[in-house]
Amino acid sequence: MSTLLEKHKKNFFLFLESGFIAVNQADEDSARKLFKVSELLDSSNSLSQIGIGYLHLHKLELKECIRNFEEVLKKEPHNEMAKSFLGIAMSMSPDHTKQGEKILHETLKSSDKGIKSLSNTAINFVDKFIKKEPSIAEVKEKKK
Repeated sequence: MSTLLEKHKKNFFLFLESGFIAVNQADEDSARKLFKVSELLDSSNSLSQIGIGYLHLHKLELKECIRNFEEVLKKEPHNEMAKSFLGIAMSMSPDHTKQGEKILHETLKSSDKGIKSLSNTAINFVDKFIKKEPSIAEVKEKKK
């Protein structure tokens, strides 16, 4: 069995990327299997765990998502991808919105253009859809 794992170790990123694609295509079963294979091939790389957190984010399982990214950050406090995804998940959670926004603003200082772009997009989303002012109809409905 170990020789089979060694044979495919070089394909770690292929399996990992395929897992992210599966998440984007809403294929949870394949995504979980691909991330598990990635973890077997390189258990020291946190990207497999980030992939599982990304899956939880797509399913809006925010508590599980937050727990997952916090675990990654305990092991790797400077992991900007995990930090950015944590900020997104927290900003969408009513109990953690402000904390999530703070994390997203911190990740805007990243040297990674992709992380900056992701965080900026998330901040704009929070401002437009999460913190939005209620419509007149919503205010009237609330008064009833």
